[in-house]
Amino acid sequence: MRLLHFADLHIGVESYGRPDPETGLNTRLQDFLRAFDELAEQALARQVDAVIFAGDAYKSREPSQTHQREFARRVARIAAAGIPVYLLVGNHDVPAALHRAHALEIFPTLAVENVHVGDRLGTQVLQTRSGPLQVTGVPWPTPAQLLTREDYRGKSIVQVNEIVSDLIRQQLRAEASRIDPALPAVLTAHLAMDVRNVRTASESSMVVGQFPVFFPETVALREYDYVALGHHHPYQVLRERPPVVYAGSMQRVDFGEEKDPKGFVVVELDPALPQGERCVSHELVEVMARRFVTVKVTPSAQDPTDEVVERLRRAGIEDAIVRVVVELRADQQRALRSAALDAELARAHHARIQVVLVDAARTRVAVDGSVEALGPLDLLRLYFDEHRVPSEAREELERAAQGLLDEADLAGIEEG
Repeated sequence: MRLLHFADLHIGVESYGRPDPETGLNTRLQDFLRAFDELAEQALARQVDAVIFAGDAYKSREPSQTHQREFARRVARIAAAGIPVYLLVGNHDVPAALHRAHALEIFPTLAVENVHVGDRLGTQVLQTRSGPLQVTGVPWPTPAQLLTREDYRGKSIVQVNEIVSDLIRQQLRAEASRIDPALPAVLTAHLAMDVRNVRTASESSMVVGQFPVFFPETVALREYDYVALGHHHPYQVLRERPPVVYAGSMQRVDFGEEKDPKGFVVVELDPALPQGERCVSHELVEVMARRFVTVKVTPSAQDPTDEVVERLRRAGIEDAIVRVVVELRADQQRALRSAALDAELARAHHARIQVVLVDAARTRVAVDGSVEALGPLDLLRLYFDEHRVPSEAREELERAAQGLLDEADLAGIEEG
C-alpha cells in the first residue's frame, strides 16, 4: 500500500511576489500551485493508494474564492483518479468563531466523492485499491471547540492550553484503543511540538498567541503504522518506530526556510506485517521550490561595486528571492554604484539590498531610500545592525516581529 503525505500548503502566501501580467495571479501564488500540480502528477504516476494532507491548506482562515478554486481543482483531479484524499483541518483552516464553517467544509457539504475531511478527532476507514486503510485525524486543537465556559473560569491561557493538551492525549489514547489491529492504520495530526523536539521555521510567525504544545510520545503510538504530521515547516523525522514525520511545507515562505528541502513524503506499507511494523519505507520527494538566497559581502576596495557584482554572479540568483547584505565604510558607500547592482539583480525574482555601515555610530540607512521610506521589518533589521545582534538570534526575532505584523485574519485563532 503506497501513501502520499503532505502538509502546510499555505495557498495565499504572496510575500516577495508580483502580479503575473498574463494571469493576474501573484507569482508567489503560482509557485505554491505549481508545487501542488507536481504533487498531483506524482500521485497519479506513482499510483498511490491514498493521499493524506496534514493541514493548513491556506494562509488565511477565510481564503478567497480564487484560492479555494485552485485548491479544489487539484484535490478533485486526484480524487477523480480513484485515489481517496484525506484533508485534515490545520490552524490556518479553523474558523474565527465557533459556529462558522472551516475552510475545508465545502468538500463534505458537496459530498465530493473520494474526499474525506478530518475536522474532529476520530477515525475514518478509507477504501483504497490495496484494501481498507484506517486514518485517525487530530485537527488543530482550539480551546473554544473542546472546553466549556466553566473550564475557563479562573484559569490563565497557559493553564487552559495544558488542559487542552491533556484532553487531546486522553482522547487519542482512547481512539487508538479502538483501532482494528488487522488493518493498516495511519495517524495524522496538525500539532505544535515542544521546541526542544523539533526544528521550527516560518510557522512560528504565522500563529498568533499561545497554543497547546505536545511531545513526540503523544503521537508515537504502537497502534499506528505511520504518523503523518503537519504544522512545522521543515521536513523532519522525529521517531522511526512507528515513523513520526513532519512533511514540511511545500514552498519556502521566508529566509528562515532558505536551506530546507521542500516536497512530500511517499510511504510504503505492507498490510501483511504485524500492527505497528507495516511501514517498510518513507522518503521525501522534493518539488521545484523557489530558492531563497542570502548574499553577504564585505568589500575591500574603495569602490565596492565590482566586488559585490562578482559575488552576485557567483551566488546563482537567477529567479531566486535574494537578500544582499553589504558591509561598507562610509567612503565605500558613497562610491557604490546602485545602478550596476540593480542591473545584476534584475535576474532575480525579488531582491532587497541592505547596506550596513561598519564604522558608523548612527542609524544605518538602506542604499535606495531614507529611514522614512523603510518598512517596520527593515527598520528592525537596521536596529539589529546598529546593536550587532547575533545572526542566530536575528531570524527568530524577525519571525516573531512578522507574526505581530501579519494580517488581521490570522489573529484570534485562540480566541475565547
